[in-house]
Amino acid sequence: MDEKAAQAPTGAPGSVPVIVVMGVAGCGKSAVGTALAAELGVIFIEGDRLHPPENVARMASGEPLTDQLREGWLDAIGERIAESVDNGQGVVAACSALKRRYRARLSGFCPRIVFLYLEIDPATAMQRVGNRKGHFMPASLVDSQFAILEPPAANERALTLDATRPVSELVAAAVHWIRRS
Repeated sequence: MDEKAAQAPTGAPGSVPVIVVMGVAGCGKSAVGTALAAELGVIFIEGDRLHPPENVARMASGEPLTDQLREGWLDAIGERIAESVDNGQGVVAACSALKRRYRARLSGFCPRIVFLYLEIDPATAMQRVGNRKGHFMPASLVDSQFAILEPPAANERALTLDATRPVSELVAAAVHWIRRS
């Protein structure tokens, strides 16, 4: 499996995992996040469910979100992560976290967050989003996500995986990375 690891997760031995599964629409954040949370025995936070109605309406109409419109949403995710950790729970959250500053904002709520970046090409992402039923995010917004995407840098706590691989392989690679620290 193609895997690019930057810094390994950090934290005290036995500490609860705090993982954000990130990437553009269609990369598999929800599928991988749900499976990873189940494998680790932790809670799963679906970031899409924390968007305010105004953001959902904008995206549904084909309008990409601005940095300012994302702030409250990122804070809602960060608060849910921090609340879970404060309660002694491990957590896996799905959040696009497309820019480095978005990841820094999330990390401000819990410095132990590590990121699992599901890397995918635009054509595959477009096809996957186009095939989804009942989701507010139209395929027409995929290009706007790639336009602002800043993949994790080597100095970020992140693991990059090829999102075209089967979910079970992605989860196994993520668990191996998390547990080796």
